Amino acid sequence: RLQRYSFLSLVSRRASHLARQRYDVIVVGGGHAGTEAAAAAARVGAKTLMVSQKIQTIGALSCNPSLGGVGKGQLVKEVDALDGLCGRAGDYAGIHFSILNRSKGPAVWGPRAQLDRQRYREFIQSELLSTPGLTVLEGSVEELLVSDPNPEESGQHRVTGIRLANEVHPISAASVVLTTGTFLSGSLFMGQTESPGGRIGDAPSSPGLSQTLRETLGLRVGRLRTGTPPRIVKESVDFSLAKIHPPDSHPTPFSFLNTRTHCKSEEQLPCYLTYTTPGVERVVRESLHLNCHIQQDTKGPRYCPSIESRVLRFPGRQHQVWLEPEGVTSDLLYPQGLSMTMPPDVQLRLIREIPALHRAEIHTPGYGVQYDFVCPTQLSPALQVKSTQGLFLAGQINGTTGYEEAAAQGLWAGVNAARLALSMPTVALSRTESYIGVLIDDLVSRGVTEPYRMFTSRAEYRTSLRPDNADLRLTLKGFEEVGCVSSSRYQEAVRVRDRLQDALTALQALALSTRNWRKRLPDVGMSEAKNTIGMEVLQYNDVSFETLASAFPEILSPHVEFSQRLKIEAVYRPHCHLQKKEIERIQKEENMSLPQDIDYFSLSVSLSQEVREILDKVRPTTLGAATRLQGITPAAIVHLFNYVRHTGQKGKRALRHKNNQMEARRAELSAKNAS
Repeated sequence: RLQRYSFLSLVSRRASHLARQRYDVIVVGGGHAGTEAAAAAARVGAKTLMVSQKIQTIGALSCNPSLGGVGKGQLVKEVDALDGLCGRAGDYAGIHFSILNRSKGPAVWGPRAQLDRQRYREFIQSELLSTPGLTVLEGSVEELLVSDPNPEESGQHRVTGIRLANEVHPISAASVVLTTGTFLSGSLFMGQTESPGGRIGDAPSSPGLSQTLRETLGLRVGRLRTGTPPRIVKESVDFSLAKIHPPDSHPTPFSFLNTRTHCKSEEQLPCYLTYTTPGVERVVRESLHLNCHIQQDTKGPRYCPSIESRVLRFPGRQHQVWLEPEGVTSDLLYPQGLSMTMPPDVQLRLIREIPALHRAEIHTPGYGVQYDFVCPTQLSPALQVKSTQGLFLAGQINGTTGYEEAAAQGLWAGVNAARLALSMPTVALSRTESYIGVLIDDLVSRGVTEPYRMFTSRAEYRTSLRPDNADLRLTLKGFEEVGCVSSSRYQEAVRVRDRLQDALTALQALALSTRNWRKRLPDVGMSEAKNTIGMEVLQYNDVSFETLASAFPEILSPHVEFSQRLKIEAVYRPHCHLQKKEIERIQKEENMSLPQDIDYFSLSVSLSQEVREILDKVRPTTLGAATRLQGITPAAIVHLFNYVRHTGQKGKRALRHKNNQMEARRAELSAKNAS
């Protein structure tokens, strides 16, 4: 049973009492990044303090009540594989589970769930309460304590702790993790009204923290913006005018520790889909002069834009609006796609232009937020500020957007903050082994010009970095090398690894002639190969592992527990091998020239519109130069490389053919002249 009330009572200690103690790690912030950072630091063995402005909002879903998705679901699975919180919290709080992208390969499937806000928050708070070595304090951080650096280490400064607002005594620590979200010099916008804050209903953060980062530490700080839609009263919606979208009939858990979700299949709630109308666009345009947030040039999220931004960027289009439940007992709906910052009365006019919402009532109006972020190229792959010993950053302070990106950074920053405090070397994740590695590498090597969101297209090794194998990729490393994974989870991962290997060995050893395979599987169209092994047969679209197990029960039936994982492994094994060779070849061909007359908008290759725009604007001269452009994904480089190489070979063939024709013509003329 969740222990919410005891959690709230146990953490209400006075800062004066805590000031007499020294901590290994202090985590500032109680959102997705902060909770994962604090829990991870404690799991590594550090004496950890988490400071949050408001105890009741620890683990709160500040914006959309959902978790996962394409790219984001992979991050949740990886955080779980490293013993993080959000995957298990999602399994407990989920009320609508679905796998996005099912029409494509399993490598890019996106596990996703709608969440019950209250259940999610209660689960996170209960987990923090039961984490040994972790203390939680309610308070606002006024400034960082900064001293001279350790001369034996790189850096110009050293952080030694924090000072709380309205408190005399500082609190000391070897490492500090900042996870300030949208609260760092945050400003709230609604219509023409601006007020300090990072979230409606919560007090603004102290201006001293941002000042410390800018002036004392000399960090480059930028400004980003985001927004949230109004919350709509469920009873005021006409669902007959929207299209119902049921959840998956069998919910798929996020966590590798769970075989089922807390919410039963029949208890799940549906979502509804509706669309904007020309009336929505009319209201947006008529109210622009009343909307100071949208008129400013601060960068907002490209992939989750406000309805104002969508209308202005794509005039005359119809836009999707998802009506998502906020909880089992909640009487509110979250209108995904209707983030807006116009005055409340105009918001009501706008939503009523949508047929399903023609009588809708707003419970809480939408609003915009602008906040400071630290340019992430100033961080190391451990998420430590390069110029400041002991200071780590995670979440939106690094220019990202989304719960999942924040959780992934928080976990890794917490791990390294603890390791540094305990005199252990910091660790890094490669982009070849995890989406977390891709995320961090993108941030620290390329920086951001707009809020960063994870996509599967950002990962060049995505056929290897699948949701189904995150435990095998990361749990063993998390226990053996990093120290953030429990012994019980590690033992389960070892069991799974060994059982999967046994099954793969059995499939490899199962070799029959085509004739014998056809006898065993008469309904499967077999190729004419002389001998085929079980792994190759499992690659056929119409062959499942259960099919093979029924044909060879004595050999394969012990492994039915892993049927889906074995099928996916069989399908991707040849692809992973080819992809690795392709990436290695690209690294050797970095100096390949790119023709300056390429029409990037008409190339018949798989490039996003964003990538085409960047390539057309910059026109890099070499493939290597293209790889270093902000916004160019590794996958785009692969497609570009293949296109240039292919057209280059065609050009060479055409040139050879032309030269041969010219030689033949000259020979013919020479023969005529001779006669």
